Amino acid sequence: MKCIAIVEDELYMREELSDILRKAGYETAEITAFTDVTGQLREMACDLVLLDLNLPGASGFQICRDLKQKGTVPVLVLTSRDQLGDELHALELGADEYLTKPCRKERLLARISNVLKRYEGRTNLLEGDGYLLDRGTYTLYIHKNSVVLPKNQGRILETFLVHRGELVTKEELCLAVWGTAEFIDENALQVNLTRLKKTMTGLGMRQQIVPIRGAGYRLVEVSI
Repeated sequence: MKCIAIVEDELYMREELSDILRKAGYETAEITAFTDVTGQLREMACDLVLLDLNLPGASGFQICRDLKQKGTVPVLVLTSRDQLGDELHALELGADEYLTKPCRKERLLARISNVLKRYEGRTNLLEGDGYLLDRGTYTLYIHKNSVVLPKNQGRILETFLVHRGELVTKEELCLAVWGTAEFIDENALQVNLTRLKKTMTGLGMRQQIVPIRGAGYRLVEVSI
């Protein structure tokens, strides 16, 4: 059963949406405290986020941006804001659908179903800047092409994508590649990092691996 997270601060509307979705066969998870909403949504790990824009604390725009920068969960914006500029801005930030209130339940359920169908089969994919990585086969999809990465390179890139721009330590990379951080020659890690960097450059990727002295590495965006 698919789970839908509801981010709506108006109690009556939140309860109504939850009731509609449960009757349609979905599980629901509701955000009721509007502090660190993005963090709460990551922990819920639902299949789709139903997102209002006018919220206490961080706006729906900011939440949408954060979700799309750090994951691939689909986002359907449901808001009373009916200006074209708001819709275009939400879509630019990565929203998958944009509906305005009031909205007939049949239309809402149809849009939810369509978005979920578009994401079927993508649960094993990690999203980077302009590319996707299949973490099961380490197939990299970029520029309408696909490239199967060597296993070690795939494991390293997967680790960086899971951390989403955060610092990754040498120990974490060793665990990802060899399953242990003990008795690993650092040169072996450097060889694999160098090979991955060369692959990324050859594919014209807009991200690169940079060392953080004394701490580890980070995957960052670059201008090409």
